Formats: sequence, C-alpha cells, structure tokens
Amino acid sequence: MAGDSPKKIFIMGLWKDNPVFRQIIGICSALAVTNLMLNSLIMGLGLIFVTAFSELTVSIIRTFTPKHIRMMVQVLIISVFVIIVDIFLKAYYPEMSKALGPYVGLIITNCIIMGRCEAYAQKNPPLNSFLDGIASGTGYTLVLLSIAFVRELLGFGTIFGFKVLGDWWTNWTIMIMPPGAFFVLAVVIWIARSISSEKEENKGEVVKA
Repeated sequence: MAGDSPKKIFIMGLWKDNPVFRQIIGICSALAVTNLMLNSLIMGLGLIFVTAFSELTVSIIRTFTPKHIRMMVQVLIISVFVIIVDIFLKAYYPEMSKALGPYVGLIITNCIIMGRCEAYAQKNPPLNSFLDGIASGTGYTLVLLSIAFVRELLGFGTIFGFKVLGDWWTNWTIMIMPPGAFFVLAVVIWIARSISSEKEENKGEVVKA
C-alpha cells in the first residue's frame, strides 16, 4: 500500500494484477480497437494518461472528498482527462480520432480506471497512485498491442501499416472481425494464466523442497 516500491507497483500492474488477463476488465475497447496496432497504441496511451492523472488527482483530494459522493467525484475527474484526450486527438490527429470513434469517450466508463481510483488511489499517496495508473495503463496497452499484432498481421498482412507478408499471403478476414478479437483475446488470457500457474507451481515445489 503506502509503502509499495515502484518496482512492486509495476510488477503488479504489468503482470500479477494485469487488468485484462488477470482481472478480466476493460475488455470492451480491447475487442473494439485491436484490428490495427496504431489504433491500439493510441488508445493505450490515452488510457495511460487518463488513469495516471485520474489516480493522482483522486489521491490528492481523497482526504477532502465526502465518502457518499466519492464515486461521482471520481467520474467527474476521469471525464475531465478523457475530454482532454479527445480534444487533443481531434485537434492534432483528426483521422485517428475518427478511426477510434466513440471508444475514446467510453474511456470514462472503463472499469480499469474506476477500479484503480477506488481500490488504490483512494487509499494511497499521490506519487504511488500516479505510478499505479501508469503501470495499470501500460499493462492494458501491452495486452492490446499483443492482440492487435496477431489481428493486423493475419488480417491485413501488415504491422503498423507496413506490409510484412508478401502477395503470397491470403488475408484472414475473420481476424479483422469481432470473432477474431474474441479468439485472440482468449488465447492471450490462456497463455498468460498458464505461465502464471507454472510459476506458482514451481514456487510451491521450491518451498516444499
């Protein structure tokens, strides 16, 4: 909690408590924008920004916020930072803003941000909360990019828009459709949890020995 080191915070956010494959939250946007890696990267960076600064703000004012309205205050704070991201994209990257469509605005309702604000920022100092927001957002982004890598490669034969597979490759149309997203996400979760289970079993054997 208050004494968490930066290393522990990042290990929790990136792996042990990863919001997507450990907590299974925030997967709506993970399924919606992962047909292209660039879309996933921009969405991930936006979520990192919103999560980090929302947690920082919630932590700073946590002792002044009445308990019975804290959820409404958190939503208001998150909304402000989402609006900043939305305005920034519309001003400097209009094409990307159109590509992401309503999903930038839906960051407001992302369970990851609300969850971290309530579970962590509400109980921890500002710096730790800020780092926790970066860690959780980065863990989410890495999962998005891993899903998008498979979908874009198999669906378009490209990576970040650059042609990787030659004319011999037949694009898998299903990979750029919603079923492809569900399939790849399930595989990512299965691989991550299998690795975690193996590590836990190995630790158990070492302890017994």
